[in-house]
This record gives sequence, structure tokens and C-alpha cells, in this order.
Amino acid sequence: MRIFQKEFFRLKRAQEIVKSRFANFGVNKKQEIIRLLYEISKKDGILVDKILDSVGSFSYGQLKKYLLSRRYPLVGLEESELRPYLPKMELKADDVLSVEKRKFYPRQIFVEKNVQGSVLSGRFRELFPTADFFQIDSLKDYHCKHRNFTPNDYNHRQEKVFIVRENYDFCKRCPCTGGAVGCGYHVFNLGFGCIFECAYCFLQGYSNVSGIILPANIESFFQAFDKYQRSGMRIGTGEFSDSLSLDEYTGYSLEIIDYFRKIKKATFEFKTKSNFVTNLLKARHSGNIVISWSLNPQKIISENEFYTASLSMRLEAAQKCVSAGYKVGFHFDPVIYFPGWEKEYARVVDVLFQKIKPKDIAWISVGTFRFVPQLKQVIERRFPQNKILDEALLPGFDGKLRYPYYLRRDIYKIILGLISRHSPKLKLYLCMEERRMWKDLGLVFNGF
Repeated sequence: MRIFQKEFFRLKRAQEIVKSRFANFGVNKKQEIIRLLYEISKKDGILVDKILDSVGSFSYGQLKKYLLSRRYPLVGLEESELRPYLPKMELKADDVLSVEKRKFYPRQIFVEKNVQGSVLSGRFRELFPTADFFQIDSLKDYHCKHRNFTPNDYNHRQEKVFIVRENYDFCKRCPCTGGAVGCGYHVFNLGFGCIFECAYCFLQGYSNVSGIILPANIESFFQAFDKYQRSGMRIGTGEFSDSLSLDEYTGYSLEIIDYFRKIKKATFEFKTKSNFVTNLLKARHSGNIVISWSLNPQKIISENEFYTASLSMRLEAAQKCVSAGYKVGFHFDPVIYFPGWEKEYARVVDVLFQKIKPKDIAWISVGTFRFVPQLKQVIERRFPQNKILDEALLPGFDGKLRYPYYLRRDIYKIILGLISRHSPKLKLYLCMEERRMWKDLGLVFNGF
């Protein structure tokens, strides 16, 4: 709460200064100046009052140009280069996530009436005997009666589980961003919601669900995939939930691996930030299962990926999976820029190849931090202490907020170079990046 109070008073001071010094500005102009003052103060660690010490009677245009030069010192001020997203600043104490060590144990479990007798429902009754169970007609009906959804509701989503029957949208092509080079990935939409708390997660701005959704009818997914499959395709969970964070409760992985032993022409990927691999180690697989981990320096994990496994725990889990005969994958995604990032990511790459041999790696992807503009305010409200928004994040080729092109290019050059130094023949690809970038880096996507 002290962090919230610090940021709240920073914002309040910016509002007071604008009200007293720029009373003649319109509402939208005041909003932009308040935000710029707040962001500069937070980024540079200085008092809001100090920012305008050398500023006289500037017009709005002059003042904004000056503040933009302070906020984005490494970016040119040409209009084509600098189109910042400057929405209204708002901080509420109720929206701040209280990061406390905890074990997943839902207080309320809602079961659709048509899956009351399902194996998954029975398993949750055994695992969580003190939880309150409720029968509902359908998830849709429940949410029609509970429409109000706030960041605070999202903070408490782990307390509710919805066990449902999924009826559509079982498999789909990965929704790659417009203008980017696609990697041909496909998504197995098995569940929605994650018990981890990553400050940058898109789900916090996308979800309107007050709990974790788990389908009880996994057999329907397999029936759908029987018709959907095609030779050589990659498909996996991990789009709308961590693939393994709840696997000890759902047991999904055992059924998936058993099913894919019969599907030789497709590769299935479990994508995770956990070290929950117990079920994987006792399953009998056919070599077409890849277990992959998102990797970041421990500094980024500690500050932004709450409740996830540490970097060392993730790599130890990967070693266990390799010993069990699995191929493993790694995703440097999102790469977060911060002072000293080069040395920190170099350490991650070095320790990765100390633990895992290149022959056991199926692929590695690299993607820089990006998000839809509306997510910015959600991150600020839930994680006012965050540092990930302090760097230059501007609308990119697809409208998402991204680092400037030159910075992304430098990040990719360095990380891809570090990886290639250890193994020049690994399958590497950029995630959701524009064609110009691939061309500038000399990359060609040849499929998997």
C-alpha cells in the first residue's frame, strides 16, 4: 500500500500543478500534460515540481514538445516517429494487486449442470473439500447476472473456478498480429484464465471473467482435432492460460499426451512458466510432444512474473523433461528492455545452454514487449510499482505499443547472436514481428 500511496501522491501533485499553472488548457490537453509529468517523475525518480523548474510561459505546443523530449529522450521528435499514447491517468487503491505467497485453493466452484457428473468435477470435489460448490445452468447465464467486472475482480479470480462444457472454438490458428510474419502456430483452446500474475499479461485487459474456466469435456477437443489436424502442424495450449500451472489438478496433460501418441503428423506444445512436470514425467509419449518455457532474467521474473517458477526451477524442470525423452522449447518473450539488459539476457542464454544441449531443443522464439494500448492503464492500476512502462513504448506497425524499431532491432540482433554463438543451426523465429524486421535481420521463416 505504501507504493500505491507514493504513486497516488505523485499523480495528485501533477494534477495540482497543471490546475494551478495551466488553467487555460482544455480538458484533453490537461490530461496529456498530467500524464507526461507523472511518467517523467516516475521514470527519472524526481519530484514532479522539479520537471518544470526551467519552464516559463510555454504555450501548450511548446510545453508538450519539451515534456516529450524529457519522456522519450532517445526517440526523435518527428511526428512520424513519436505518436505517444497519453490516456487519462487513474489510480485506485482497490485495483492494486496484493502480491502474497499463496497456494491455489478456490473458495467457490461453479459447475454447469450438464457436467455435474464429470470426472473433472469429481476430482475438484475431492481436492477442494472445503470449497463451496454451486450448480449453474451455464457460464453465459452466470455472467449475464454478474456483468460488473473490475480490475479488483480480476485480482481475485483464483478464488473462483468454473467447470464447463465447451461447445465451440476448440482449435484455431494463432491470432497473429496484422502485418507480422506468422509462424503457422495453432491454438488448442483448453481453458481460460491463469493463476500466475505477470504484470504484462494481456489477459488482464482482455478478460471479463471473474474466475478460471476449465472444460470438463476434453474428449470433445480431441474429436474436433480429428477433423482439424493437418500434416506437420504445431499446436498447443498456453494462449489463454499457462499449460501446466493447474495440471496437477486437471490432469489434462496425461490425456493430451495419450491422444497425441496416435497423431504422428502433428506436434503438440505445452507452454509454461511453472515447474509442474510430475504428470509429464510419468506419461508415455511418442516424441511429438514439446515442453517449452518462457525465459527472462531472474530480475524480470521477480519484479513482474509473480507466483511463477524461478529461472533455475524452470531450467531444472526442462532438464527432467529432456531426461524423460521430450524435446524442449524456449521463448524469450516478452523481452523487457531495462538498463543493463544485455548482460542479464546474456547470462540467461549462457545458463540455458549449460543446462540443455542444442540437440534437445525443438525451437526458440524471441519477441519484444508489446501490448494493445488499453492495457497500459490496467497495468498501472494493478501494478503501480511497475518499471516496465517507464521505457519508450509507442504505437507500432500494428497499433500495439512497442519499443521503437531501432531498439527492437538491436535487441533481436544481440539475443539471436548470443543464441547462434552456442548453436548456429537451431530453429529460431521472431514472434509477432513485422516483415521489415525479418528482412533487416536476414531471417527467413521456413516452417517447422
